[in-house]
Amino acid sequence: MIDPLSVFLLLLAAATPILFAALGELIVERAGVLNLGVEGMMITGALAGFAAAHATGNAFIGFAVAALAGAAISMLFALLTQFLLANQVASGLALTLFGLGLAALFGKPLEGIKAPPMPAGPLKVNWIVWLGLLMVPLVWWFLNRSRAGLILRGVGENHDAAHALGYDVRRVRIAAIAFGGAMAGIGGAFISIATVLQWTEGMTAGAGWIALAIVVFSNWTAPGVLAGAWLFGGVTVLQLRLQAAGVSVPVQLLSMAPYLATIIVLVAISAMQKFSRRAGGGAPGSLGRNFHALR
Repeated sequence: MIDPLSVFLLLLAAATPILFAALGELIVERAGVLNLGVEGMMITGALAGFAAAHATGNAFIGFAVAALAGAAISMLFALLTQFLLANQVASGLALTLFGLGLAALFGKPLEGIKAPPMPAGPLKVNWIVWLGLLMVPLVWWFLNRSRAGLILRGVGENHDAAHALGYDVRRVRIAAIAFGGAMAGIGGAFISIATVLQWTEGMTAGAGWIALAIVVFSNWTAPGVLAGAWLFGGVTVLQLRLQAAGVSVPVQLLSMAPYLATIIVLVAISAMQKFSRRAGGGAPGSLGRNFHALR
């Protein structure tokens, strides 16, 4: 007999990498920046976090290093888009390719090495899973109740008006980009340290792109991001159960099921929303547009 609690806990774990990455990207996009480099930041965090955890024997240090690595590589994107005013889409794609290549190059010596054990939290669930759940209300509160969050949203809605009011648009966006990178790094490290338990090239397997889709189709709200991540996690657990049960379906089809189901459902949800801006949602008005103080 299937234990509902066990299945739900598995769902939480499967959703955690996507949840971290999507919450980070939510903050970035609310500031008016479109960073398509989430996959690159996740794989960088996965490698750096795993290497640090292996070197120190402490998984928590690994997650801290992953956050720093994700934030550090995101500064390349910040340099290109906030100082050199490069196209955000092209810069994000370049960041993804750079991160994947960097991880493939430096990850070779770590292949086959096991991750150090990590103490479990309540209900024998990884502490990072609970941290991810805690981040949802914190991000919601920051965006909707804090002064800093309202400034960030103002920059994302109309960066020219925010600049006219005296706010440093570039500084706000750089801080948002760094936070997004740190969150993506933690999400990537969860895959290498707590899920796969070893380093494997390309192990993020498109999770960064799913995180980007979830942000858009969740109408740019933290609760919507949580729902999208849980949807992905639920289908992931289902396909693993089906594989374990020996269902006569090609493994490739089962493996693609979480991605396909998530995209289909999120598109349907987006269509039903009819681009509404209820509950503080909706695409920021300056999303993807570079800011130049002299124009």
